[in-house]
Amino acid sequence: MFKIVDKEYFSEKVVRLEVEAPMIAKARKPGNFVIVRVGEGGERIPLTIADADERRGTITLVVQAVGHSTELICALEVGEELTDVVGPLGHPTRIEKYGTVVCCGGGVGVAPLLPIIKAMKEAGNRVISVLAARSKGLIILEEQVAQYSDEVIIMTDDGSYGTKGLVTAGVEAVIRREHVDMVVTIGPAIMMKFVAQLTKKYEVPTLCSLNTIMVDGTGMCGACRVSVDGKTRFVCVDGPEFDAHKVDFDQMLMRMRAYN
Repeated sequence: MFKIVDKEYFSEKVVRLEVEAPMIAKARKPGNFVIVRVGEGGERIPLTIADADERRGTITLVVQAVGHSTELICALEVGEELTDVVGPLGHPTRIEKYGTVVCCGGGVGVAPLLPIIKAMKEAGNRVISVLAARSKGLIILEEQVAQYSDEVIIMTDDGSYGTKGLVTAGVEAVIRREHVDMVVTIGPAIMMKFVAQLTKKYEVPTLCSLNTIMVDGTGMCGACRVSVDGKTRFVCVDGPEFDAHKVDFDQMLMRMRAYN
């Protein structure tokens, strides 16, 4: 069993859980995810690892309550346990010294972006982080992101914090003022689509994480199939990260609507 040792509410429906999982904490790399289950008949929920502490033997997960299973996970308190945590799964992020890297995250997408920001900085990159949400109360992990960023730009749809506007406005402002060698984007599929369109225009290589479409996490259910460069790929086994300029986001968005 995997005991919860710390819990924090980012908002009414977004929770940070620190979970005992020493073997996963030791083996995980930025970009990896785990499959979590509550109860013997519980649904398998894929969650990207937001952080890990090898010394404490813990991993950090950020969970948004959007359905019955995620509501059950968010309702767990310190001292209670997750039934299963399987991982690390997926291909890790390709971390190297690119130069200037812009990391942009929307909503809870900032959680899986955090270990990438940290690793990019430790690899010697200049890291500029762009965090976006609908309003101030939905911006998460700003202090942690700031620890590993040379600059943090906040964008909110309603202008309640930072600069009013979409994440693309923040990214484009950076690209227009200085040379950018790589962009990493994680968040809602529609957000990543428009970030990819923007960076393609400026010919800036861009990585995106398609973890939002995963269901089973093993490649058996086929729910996470996407078209990348005209070929069918499974996010959970071939990803979760891909060249954003080669992803057919329109097809992905259409398939995601099937779950509504």
